[in-house]
Amino acid sequence: MTSIAKYLILSLPQSTNAQGWLQNELNGGKTNLYKLNLQDFQSGTLDSLVQESEELSKIDTQLSSSVSKVIDILNNVTDSNQSKTRIINNQSIYDYIERFNWNSSKYRLDKPISQLVSIISNEAVAFDNDVRAAYQTYQTAKSNFLAADRKKNGDLSIKSLHEIVKPEQFVLNSEHLITILIAVPKNLVDDWNSHYETLTEFVIPRSSELIASDSEYSLFSVTLFKKYQNDFINASRERKWHPRNDFQYNEEILNNLRKEFDLTKQTEFKLKNDLIRLSKTAYSDIFQAWLHIKIIRVYVESVLRYGLPPQFNYYLIKFDQANLKNLSKSRKELIDKFGYLGGSGSDDKKSSTATNSLQEYASLVDTEYEPFVLYEIDIV
Repeated sequence: MTSIAKYLILSLPQSTNAQGWLQNELNGGKTNLYKLNLQDFQSGTLDSLVQESEELSKIDTQLSSSVSKVIDILNNVTDSNQSKTRIINNQSIYDYIERFNWNSSKYRLDKPISQLVSIISNEAVAFDNDVRAAYQTYQTAKSNFLAADRKKNGDLSIKSLHEIVKPEQFVLNSEHLITILIAVPKNLVDDWNSHYETLTEFVIPRSSELIASDSEYSLFSVTLFKKYQNDFINASRERKWHPRNDFQYNEEILNNLRKEFDLTKQTEFKLKNDLIRLSKTAYSDIFQAWLHIKIIRVYVESVLRYGLPPQFNYYLIKFDQANLKNLSKSRKELIDKFGYLGGSGSDDKKSSTATNSLQEYASLVDTEYEPFVLYEIDIV
């Protein structure tokens, strides 16, 4: 799935005084930089943060996948231009990210990190499950509608014949005779006319009647003794004619078929609209949950990198379509500039020993370890 924008969330110790360099030097001063003002969390113990780091990594990946899945569903069921609209909490996704405020009414900061993570992730997973279930229900309804549509609008070898045939074209209520229908390819009509009477025994002479034609087939009726019906059908297939032995003239069945198309169309239309509304709501809520999880992850990793007390600055760097190509270059510039940190944001030798020990934890729990905290948000 193609990215339409990417953001880097960067956390650096306050002692780096990094904002001026990020604003004026990174990517030649052409970077869209935003300052994130975040509150502190209930940190807990170092061991608990290590455990949370492992869990946050998994949830981050899971919710990223959920966001992409919802986008895939919207792309499948809406106009492509419509599906590119990204609305989060009644605002554009860019405004939501760049003006991010922690939702303290839903996720109270007096709760331990472990509780916040559980509340946020469970809510997002519930939405994800709802969308997947609704999509499966819609897919079933769509399949039913397509099958009904083929019956209504397909060629004469497969379409429903309830709007085509008339009762007077059939021998009805006979003990011995039956009228069957054969769809004959246009290039085999002469073959039909020459051979249908002798295809089996006891075919009623001159009983063939042309019922309808389309661009590929001509539909004929023929009357014969019921005893030889299966023989006639098998012999027809051998001559590459298409018996419509799925069709029997029955008023009740025909009435049900007339209703089937309209019912499946209405059901598909309703479930599609329900799915679109649910998916848009779920996208907004799952993305909000994902960003909150990402923020917690940045905080936890900052503590593991830089130590306590939490004295970090958080930055948001935007790469839109115009400068996505500069993302890798900018990451390298960040490493060149701040690689010296190595996990210690202080010049104090005493704190250096403590934070270096934190680095051992951090390098264990973060497989993409860098000397500072840096995560991507991929907008697809």
